[in-house]
Amino acid sequence: MTQEKKIFGTDGVRGVANVEPVTAETSLKLGRAAAHVFTRLNPRKNPGGTRPKIVLGKDTRLSGYMLENALVAGITSLGVDVLIIGPLPTPGVAYITRSLRADAGIILSASHNPYEDNGIKFFRHDGYKLDDQVEQQIEQLVFAGEIDSIRPTAGQIGRAARIDDALGRYVEFAKASFPRGMSLEKMRVAVDVGNGAAYKSTPCILRELGAEVTVAHNEPDGTNINAQCGSIYPEEIQRLVKETGADVGITHDGDADRVLLCDEKGEIVDGDEILAIASIDLLRAGRLEQNTVVATVMSNFGLDETLAMEAGKVVRTKVGDRYVIEEMMKQKLNLGGEQSGHIIFRDFTTTGDGIISALQILRIMHQTAQPLSKLKTRLEKYPQAQRNVLVKEKPPLAELPAVMKLVDEAEKELSGKGRVLLRYSGTESKIRLLIEGRELDKIDRQANRIADAIQNAIGTNS
Repeated sequence: MTQEKKIFGTDGVRGVANVEPVTAETSLKLGRAAAHVFTRLNPRKNPGGTRPKIVLGKDTRLSGYMLENALVAGITSLGVDVLIIGPLPTPGVAYITRSLRADAGIILSASHNPYEDNGIKFFRHDGYKLDDQVEQQIEQLVFAGEIDSIRPTAGQIGRAARIDDALGRYVEFAKASFPRGMSLEKMRVAVDVGNGAAYKSTPCILRELGAEVTVAHNEPDGTNINAQCGSIYPEEIQRLVKETGADVGITHDGDADRVLLCDEKGEIVDGDEILAIASIDLLRAGRLEQNTVVATVMSNFGLDETLAMEAGKVVRTKVGDRYVIEEMMKQKLNLGGEQSGHIIFRDFTTTGDGIISALQILRIMHQTAQPLSKLKTRLEKYPQAQRNVLVKEKPPLAELPAVMKLVDEAEKELSGKGRVLLRYSGTESKIRLLIEGRELDKIDRQANRIADAIQNAIGTNS
């Protein structure tokens, strides 16, 4: 390995499990590096000599066992204790890290990716994701070997302990985001947990709040996470809502930090619509900080127009919930999110949380006595054409003249009444294209032309 290599992407370390960098060997080094960095970031001043500790959770992937054990070995070898909490949603790990006053939290998950993949994401002691500088410190230590000589011995070696009540703690935490005294009784909720990390927590939270719950895909076997289910297969929650006559459907990705909803008519309610519903509710209550919501460049332009009508505004960031959170913290804002369903209600939590986001919409439905199909009409969307093309390499876009020529032509055709966004995925070998405009037929043709040019230039046949 050389120091120039990178292992962190836009959301932690991610890739095919047991292939670099998501291997037991690199996980052990990451555990050692993270233990060293977090110990220095949060030095223990306890006169009793309490050891630093790191919380470690995972989703339901088979490879989680391998990576978990490697991380435990690495962390304890630096004299840091590990608190193992097992399968829990990513936001649950962030909360437990804060709750147990740990020095950091780690979640093993590849989110919405198939089970063959896995990833390693880190949280600070306060439950927020790491900034780039801390990731670079960890990355440098993995490659540099400068901590190879740090070898605590005898009683200085760290311990690993299982925390049995992590699920119960998280359930109570999530329920606390729902108004005390309000009940979900008489509400029928369909849930698709995608055989992922929320297979126990989300149904439990909804039932304890009084809802009548029908659950699908809640029998993880290590290989079926996100398999034709969950938020990347919204057809499943649509089917479930129609079959059960539910008032609302909730569907998560593998680590349940995001949510998509389904209204009683079987129509999907995406992250932009969730943001619009929640923003207007907070604006009207005078509780949207600085009357501003944070979204990414992928969010529909209709969101800006919807908020403007309520005297609110949208601030946009790069794609990735970490950038949304960074902007929220910088400007002291309390609501932000992505079209994909990562929504951050910072009044309650520090990261995207699928069930907490869903509960806020269920509360608004309860308080307004309006069905979700009516609430979602608050956002009038611009039509969007999206394409995801598998690529064999990721050269700078400027080095794709045929593609960029078509992009320029499309932007001229839209003449200020839309936009074209082209970017590489930070977590997959894909390039993502989004065209937004008033006329769907026109943007669809433009998207096809650009996608074909990408395929010819750098596409893969697989």
